[in-house]
Amino acid sequence: MSDSTTTPLRRLAAEFVGTVILLATVVGSGIMAESLAGGNIAIALLANSIATGGVLVAIVTAFGAVSGAHFNPVVSCVSGALREKPWSEVALYVVAQLAGAFAGVAVAHAMFDKPLYFASEHVRSTHSEIFSEAVATFGLITVILGTARRKPDAVPYVVGGYITAAYWFTHSTSFANPAVTLARAASDTFAGIRPSDAPAFIAAQFVGAALAFALMQWLVPAGKREAS
Repeated sequence: MSDSTTTPLRRLAAEFVGTVILLATVVGSGIMAESLAGGNIAIALLANSIATGGVLVAIVTAFGAVSGAHFNPVVSCVSGALREKPWSEVALYVVAQLAGAFAGVAVAHAMFDKPLYFASEHVRSTHSEIFSEAVATFGLITVILGTARRKPDAVPYVVGGYITAAYWFTHSTSFANPAVTLARAASDTFAGIRPSDAPAFIAAQFVGAALAFALMQWLVPAGKREAS
């Protein structure tokens, strides 16, 4: 939950900067992990997942009081559906997240002497991977809403822990974020996704988010949310 005293510009800046850091971590740690793992994909994925989970704890804690620390269009859309934010601001959040995601990829590439952008050739097109994105995003939105309504101070740790786990229990390695998906299509590295595969991932993410939203509206109806 963001602090109502923050200005719209500060909220957008927080979403932009937080998403930059997130993508720089996802892509940069993937490059580093692959270079050090000696071809062991499991070790590379372990390093990538730990770095991503750790940075999520950090940025959600750092920016949560400013913008709500969404860093994810599906999270912002759920916030709009819950009437926590007007849809006009949700749209601006999504723009800031997309800009931050692509900026974060460029930062990671620059740190490792890569071209700022180069299309990924990492194929992620199977039905199981697409289904995994719906599952991953369903779980992410469910744990965010469930925790935010009962124990909001724990949200950073829940999000970081969930994404770390979802890297491993989903076939897709849990992108669970349309901005992340689009930006990773511009990175032909360990974390990349082929541009032609991104639309199906994004569609699955919105389906998973919608199902999670519906479930949590039933599990914790509006009156009970307010009472809690």
